Amino acid sequence: MMNLARNWWLVVVRGVLAILFGLITFFWPNLSFLLLILTFGAYAMADGVFAMLSGVVSSRYSPRWWVFLLEGIVSFAAGLIAILRPDLAASVLIALLAAWAIVTGALEIAAAIRLRREITNEWMLALGGFASIAPGILLFLQPVTGGLVLTLMIGAYALIFGILLVGLGVRLRKWDIRPRGSNQEPVQFTR
Repeated sequence: MMNLARNWWLVVVRGVLAILFGLITFFWPNLSFLLLILTFGAYAMADGVFAMLSGVVSSRYSPRWWVFLLEGIVSFAAGLIAILRPDLAASVLIALLAAWAIVTGALEIAAAIRLRREITNEWMLALGGFASIAPGILLFLQPVTGGLVLTLMIGAYALIFGILLVGLGVRLRKWDIRPRGSNQEPVQFTR
C-alpha cells in the first residue's frame, strides 16, 4: 500500500490517459475504430513473426514445431489483412460478435427450457438469451452502427475507468505523508 501511495501520481497519469482515450473515442469514433483495427493488425503480425520464429527454433527439439509455424502464418496473415483491408477486418469482427451473441443467446434459451423443471425463475436465463440475440441480429443488420456502438462502449469504459483511477490517485496522495523533498519512509498510522 505504501509503494502505491508513494507513486500516487502514476495512478493519476493512467487515469488521465484513459480519460483522454475515452474522450477521443467520443469525438472521433470512426478514427478510433480504425485505429483499433490497425492496432490489432500490428499486434497479430508481430505475434505471427514470433510464433514462426518459435516454430523454426523448436524444429530441432520438438516434432510438433510445425504447429507454431502454422499458427504464426495464420496470425501474420490476419494482421496483414487487418492493416491492408481494415474495412474487411471490421466487417469480420462485427459479424463474429453478432454470431457469438446469437449463438450464446440461443444456448441460454435452450438451457432455460431444460432447467424449467429443476429451478424456479428460469425465465431470467431465457430473458438473458433474448437480450443477447437481439443485439446480435442488430449487428448483422446494421454492422456500421454496430462498430460505432462498440467503439463508444470502449470509450465509455475508458472514461469511467479513468475517472475512477484519478479518484484513487487523489485518495492515495492523502496516504503519502512523507515530508516533501524527503526519501524517508512515510509515517504509518493504524486504524
